[in-house]
Parts: sequence; C-alpha cells; structure tokens
Amino acid sequence: MTIAKFKTESDSMTVSAWRPSSIEPGAEIALIGPIHAEPILPDLDLWDNWPLAHEDGRTALLNGRQYWFFLSAPKFPDPGQRHDAARIRLASLGPDGWRDHGNPIPAAQSPGTREWAGSAVLHDDGSSITLFFTATGRRGQAPSFEQRLFAISGSLGSDGPTAWGEPYELFKADGQRYVIAAEAEGKPGLIKAFRDPAWFRDPGTGKAHLLFTASAGWSEDDYNGVVGLATLDSDGNWQLGDPLVEAVGINNELERPSALVRDGHYYLFWSTQRRTFKPGGPNGPNGLYAMVADQLNGPWKPVNGSGLIACNPAAEPTQGYSWWVTGSGEVWSFIDHWGMQGRTFDQHPELLRSQFGGTPAPVFSLAFNGDQVTLSD
Repeated sequence: MTIAKFKTESDSMTVSAWRPSSIEPGAEIALIGPIHAEPILPDLDLWDNWPLAHEDGRTALLNGRQYWFFLSAPKFPDPGQRHDAARIRLASLGPDGWRDHGNPIPAAQSPGTREWAGSAVLHDDGSSITLFFTATGRRGQAPSFEQRLFAISGSLGSDGPTAWGEPYELFKADGQRYVIAAEAEGKPGLIKAFRDPAWFRDPGTGKAHLLFTASAGWSEDDYNGVVGLATLDSDGNWQLGDPLVEAVGINNELERPSALVRDGHYYLFWSTQRRTFKPGGPNGPNGLYAMVADQLNGPWKPVNGSGLIACNPAAEPTQGYSWWVTGSGEVWSFIDHWGMQGRTFDQHPELLRSQFGGTPAPVFSLAFNGDQVTLSD
C-alpha cells in the first residue's frame, strides 16, 4: 500500500493513497432490462439513494417497511438537467410495494438551490432521526456548484420519519486539507467536491463519524479526489479530521463513500466513473470500489488488488451508478442509461430520455474475505 505524507500550513498529515498500477475489469453486474426499468414513482426521476439506518448501519425495518431517501427531479427531456433541480424525496418499501412520502425538506427551508446526497440515521433512542445532506448553491441566489454539508433533525411517527426541524450546517472545508468547493460553474466530472455526508459509528471506538466526498486542498491537480472524515465530539459538535484516502493524480471523484466492518476488517466503499480518471493513467470502469484496513484511520489498501469490486457490463458501461453499500452488505444503486446497445446520443438524441432509468436498480450483495470482496452468489 502507499502512504502519502503531506504538510499543510497548520500541521502534517498521513493519508492512504489509492495508486492502482492498473485496473482490470472486475465482476460485471447483471444486465439491466425493461423489467427492471419500471419507475417506482412514475412522475419523477430518482437517482442517488440511501436508507434510514440504525446507528450500527443496519437498514431500519419499521412496521414491515424500509424507508429510502432519493435524489429526485421532474422528468426533463434531457435527464442531465435533473442535477440543477434535485430535491430529496422519501419513499418506503413494504409488502405492498413502494409508497411515496414526499419531500422531507420544505422548499422554503432548504439552504441551497438544490439538495444532493447524504445519509439518514435512526438514533439508538428509537425515535429521533438525523438526515444528513449536501446543500448545493444558496437559496435565493443564482445556481452554483458551492457545496455545504447540512443536517436536519426529525422524529419517527406512525407513517415513518416526520416532524423535521430547521437545517443546520455541520462543518466547513478548511481550504488546506479540503478544497472549499464554491465554483460558480463547472464541467461534469471535474467540479471540486465537499458533499455526500455518510454516517458511520465505529464499533471499535464507539465514536460517530461522517465520511464525505471532497477534493485535496494541498493539490492543484485537476484530479484530486479524497474521502474525508469528521468526528462527533463529546459536546455534540463535528470536528473536521484528516482525509482517509486520496487519489491525487488518479481520479477526481470518490463519490458517496460508506463503510462497514466485517470480521475485524474495515471496508471503505465509493463509486466512480471512467470519465473522472486522469487521462494517461490507470483507468477503470464505472463501478464500485473499496479499500480495506484494520482500523478506521488506516492504513488502507485496495481490495482485490486494484480496488475494483464490481462494474457495469462491458456491453452497457453506463447502465447503473451511485452504488451504496448498506450495513448488511447489500448494494443499492440507480438505473442510468441502460439498453444503449452501442448507440450514441450524437446519433440518437432521443435516447437521452427513452433509455434513462431514473429508478432503483436491482439490488445485489457482497461477500467478504479479508482483502477480497466479491459479488455474493
């Protein structure tokens, strides 16, 4: 494994580096077909998703139902427009299928012009809930790619999460370890990051943490993605910590990180895309990646040699994205552009809409064996 040492203006830090020499094709996720692409909420596109989970990572099951949060938007002619209108949506899954529970954050309370991904925790008191999310831009201002990390508190009612309070900011990027993500404009795949807060309770220490997607403040490389860490102190405040993993010179986006512990091993997951790898270096497919360590602070090394666990099939390299690993090792994602059959948007612009899934993808599970993580049979 590679351990990178860096000096900031205030102190030095040691961060595990993701430096794969090559990324060979990994286990391919099964092909997505028409039967999978039926929308669960027909009037909306849905993408990044995460469950209401217990503090230890288990997906909460409440009166026979799971509660899932999605990024959502109206069905635009070009689904790429969804990122400029993203709102968090709550739905539940039970024996009778999916139910829509609306937007948990009223528009008048939302601190940004859009809401991007996060996580949700049912605390051990059995009733209080925290929804962590990314506020993108600022309410009442022109849309931008500024990203801030927020939370909103709620409680558990008879129909699931409810009684949401006022959003509050968790902590800010320091400009040294983490870039202050405040670009007015940006090119997809190259914008700087400070987003995707993901709850993790470390069973080894009992401490609560947030993992998040960020950009290395010490590097001017266009490709400088990191997985960041913050820790909840005894006074109930979040303290910004050093990054856990960096991919400077390799990849710009280690998106939607999550973690779990199996048999004493810590696994740190993220999603990334082929387009966010630096040209001229090792390049991997759109897929689920991970590293493994003996403790949260590392050192971390890639699972399966390169870090790749699972990827879209070569025949359909964009069929799914944004893989989220639950505490039980299930992997959720959304259906992106599926069934392309080698066709391009330049020649077939109508496929932008017709072949966008915008709904949850089939779920699969992982098997863990030390530094090897594979798809479960």
